[in-house]
Amino acid sequence: MRLPLALYPRLTDDEGNDRPMDTAPFPITEDPETNCVIVGGGPAGMVLALLLAKDGVPVTLLESHKDFDRDFRGDTVHPSTMEMLDGLGLADKLLELPHTRLHRMQFMTDGSPVVVADFDSLKTKFPYIALIPQVKLLDFLAEEIAKYPHATIRMGANVRELIRDGDVYRGVRYRTGDGWHEQLAPLTVCADGRHSTTRKEVGFEQKKSAPPMDVLWFKLPKKEGDKTADEGTFRVGAGHLMVVLDRGDYTQLALLIKKGGFHEIKEKGIENFREVVAGIVPELADRTEAISSWSDVAVLLVEAGILPKWHLPGLLFIGDAAHTMSPVGGVGINYAIQDAVETANQVAKPLFEGNLEESHLAKVQHERQFAVRFIQKVQSTIQRRILAPALDPDKPFHLPWITRFPGFKQMTARVLAYGIHVSRFKEVHASDVST
Repeated sequence: MRLPLALYPRLTDDEGNDRPMDTAPFPITEDPETNCVIVGGGPAGMVLALLLAKDGVPVTLLESHKDFDRDFRGDTVHPSTMEMLDGLGLADKLLELPHTRLHRMQFMTDGSPVVVADFDSLKTKFPYIALIPQVKLLDFLAEEIAKYPHATIRMGANVRELIRDGDVYRGVRYRTGDGWHEQLAPLTVCADGRHSTTRKEVGFEQKKSAPPMDVLWFKLPKKEGDKTADEGTFRVGAGHLMVVLDRGDYTQLALLIKKGGFHEIKEKGIENFREVVAGIVPELADRTEAISSWSDVAVLLVEAGILPKWHLPGLLFIGDAAHTMSPVGGVGINYAIQDAVETANQVAKPLFEGNLEESHLAKVQHERQFAVRFIQKVQSTIQRRILAPALDPDKPFHLPWITRFPGFKQMTARVLAYGIHVSRFKEVHASDVST
């Protein structure tokens, strides 16, 4: 069913001119109506599509890129996510993909390691953080979603506008290579990331905090004979802090710098940067020439924030669109996936029954926001008490005394693996649905 033209927002044509629907010079294809349209094919959107499909809910996911083959900020899959996938019978299959595992996180300050998180202490089938390239994870999820005939993924679908009927959101209008499309649905879930355009359209803004650091993200090749490391190591020295991760066929490095400090580093030149890297990780000094230019270094601007409200009638924000996470602990993917799990739990049954209300969407926020705020507080404390002092070249760095307290590394591992609350997927069965 097509909504009255007057209810549609204005369109923008190829020349950037705003035009109402009834004067638009291009046709709009009406896609078959679905129960849920998801904007964004990141971990949150893909997992939600998979869970709704498993519940039998017709779902359409729209991803603006034509494929998943690009660089991502995070590749860490924590025990909470692995356990969820194991419940679907997918964990062992996922682990057949090339990956490495972090069993510990440690600080190296004076040549001796101090373990600050011991995942081996967790009572789980997956006592580690799996480092899986996000492109591989998303391709894996796409293959599983494709097995359900009532689930659709459209790549290269650039969502331009939300469709609204009065105060209720009814779907989206998007553009592909073959023109404009309209997808109607009783529920639109916006999982379009930290730079969410849908969030901007409705005028929602996250309440942000500005962590005192940014990250320079780059990789160095491994050589024959290099040992495989099963820990993530923080190297500290002379006002620098480097995270070193073994990615199997290469070493991933993250240099933490003071907020806005990249311009000063860049002015000193790429050769000076290579010398800094060699000084922090001398065992990799013989391969720093792989950093040939600044194009080999990605600057990740660290920020954190959360929406005061995640929902409107017919519209829900999840993942980074609802709460931007700091990279500390690598928890971002897993909190986005937890949002997806809770969303599926709350909306599948009312979507089946045709009685979805905003109160169901409010329940998603209610169940998730405390856990998100808690881990953001933990991240902020780590940034302020440990990471920021490590970036001060004028003071000797010492880990806080509590890091050597018995049980600290076990507690840290549990907080990073699960947080304070884990949403467990509850599959909807026919007997649960009122007809």
